[in-house]
Amino acid sequence: MDAAFTAEQDEIRRTLRELLAAHGPGRTGDAPATPDGYDTALWRRLSRDLGLPGLALPKEYGGGGHGPSELAVALEETGRALLPSPLLATAVLAAPLILALGTGEQRAALLPSLAAGGLTAALAVPGGSLSTALGLTGDLTGGAWAGGGRAGGVQARPAGGDGGWRLYGEAAQVLDGHSAGLLLVAAHAGGFPRSRTLLFLVRADGPQPPAGLVRTRQTSLDGTRPLARIQLRDTEAELLGADDTVDVTAALAAAGRTAAVALAAEAAGAAASALERTVDYVGEREKSGRAVGSFQAVKLRLADLYVRVRSARSAAYYAAWDPESGGLALAQALETLRITTAEAVQLHGGMGYTWEDEAQLFFKRAASDELLLGPVHRLRDHAAQRAGLFGQEAHEDPPGDDGPAGRGEPEGRGRTAGQGKTAGQRKTAGRGPAGQVAV
Repeated sequence: MDAAFTAEQDEIRRTLRELLAAHGPGRTGDAPATPDGYDTALWRRLSRDLGLPGLALPKEYGGGGHGPSELAVALEETGRALLPSPLLATAVLAAPLILALGTGEQRAALLPSLAAGGLTAALAVPGGSLSTALGLTGDLTGGAWAGGGRAGGVQARPAGGDGGWRLYGEAAQVLDGHSAGLLLVAAHAGGFPRSRTLLFLVRADGPQPPAGLVRTRQTSLDGTRPLARIQLRDTEAELLGADDTVDVTAALAAAGRTAAVALAAEAAGAAASALERTVDYVGEREKSGRAVGSFQAVKLRLADLYVRVRSARSAAYYAAWDPESGGLALAQALETLRITTAEAVQLHGGMGYTWEDEAQLFFKRAASDELLLGPVHRLRDHAAQRAGLFGQEAHEDPPGDDGPAGRGEPEGRGRTAGQGKTAGQRKTAGRGPAGQVAV
């Protein structure tokens, strides 16, 4: 593995950083409060001049033909600026699914518009957990992640002999769902006997919204991460793919690995930016006639944050090379962002708690990112289960038991790994080769 950045990657970074310098935290103005939730003029420029939405799409569809590493470079820079844009929802979540599952006609009709930035897209997943739907914090088999097969979530039924479908149900907390011109909706089809989860296309970019589609923008903790509730009431839709035998689970898991890498890089960029601004602030702020940054205790705190940020950045780019480690890289980046922004608020003193300062913007981004594709402990737990670090028996519940949440018990108060085992099993459960906890 060559860890050095290529000349093209360095150019992507330099160009983006220069362009976004005037649109960084505290300078986004009223963009998050606009109907679209972002600066549409800036988005057109990023699309036209840099080809940002199509960076990782094949050249045959108007994309740049690049891979996860270039996408991570771009997301790191947008993270540094806390840029409000549909990049994550369109290029990271929706476009890879269309590329993986769409028919030739669907790819030809949709991907060039997505790559050019003229069309934005959003992934609407019922059940309230995007991270589970992408295979980052839970198992995708069975379709429970999509809101249940017999009731709840979104239900799909054939509309007639023309091959169309009708959708009924709702999905809450859809990233950029209020403004996207194209919705990818996960829905159950086949009824109870043959229940399976499929993806459907709902075009919302026409002069009139499709009948039965209601989109409501919700108040979100981070204004640069707009969320919406999508309601479908017998809404016309098109199946993504040639037929209902497409492997949606594998495509979602692959998209989840890409999303983990992208969000990890973005979080690492936001953490680095928050740290740089904090270093500048404590160098100027004085206490007892000395710069706050000259105190040894402050230096040690900043040094610890620097190590965390650099480690998270390295993990994110390693995951771009090996996407299987994306979940762990994302966990490290989200934790680093949370710790760094909390320290930034404290080191800014009373100013850090005010809405006039940029520190609170980074703190809100940290919280919203963990709500979007976290939490950290579930990312690590799922990665550990997939790797078999604790053994199959140590973390599985008995048949018919949904675990602590299914029994209505608070998290952390259900059965532990040692309960219900012999003394010898309890002695070794949850330990690695050296007898230490593995994660």
